[in-house]
Amino acid sequence: MAVDTVPARERGALTIADRVVAKIAAQAAHEALRRAPGRPGPAAHAPHAAVAVRAMPGTENTGGRVRVRVAVELDYPCDIAAWCAAVRRRVCVRLAELAGMTSCEVVVEVQALHAVRLAEQETEYLR
Repeated sequence: MAVDTVPARERGALTIADRVVAKIAAQAAHEALRRAPGRPGPAAHAPHAAVAVRAMPGTENTGGRVRVRVAVELDYPCDIAAWCAAVRRRVCVRLAELAGMTSCEVVVEVQALHAVRLAEQETEYLR
């Protein structure tokens, strides 16, 4: 029994919903924040990431290119640039692995900084 193989280009396209891309990006951001370089220890709060997705001009989320905006909250003091780079890298890698998005533009927005040392000092004053 001979099976005709159709080249991938002629088989059609898979459209990936924006909410799926957003969920993948949010999960990747959470993973990056848990494993970020220079993290002093467990965070006082759970890592937070909010995601907005936009397809790049000329695409329809068919596995090629995507723009993702990720908003994060970080403990401070920290190396903000290193954290943002870690989030950017992890989101691009996971989108490529799970959704086939080979070209992604990730904008990381630091939405809030939580002063860890100030919180520790406040609890010392209360003792």
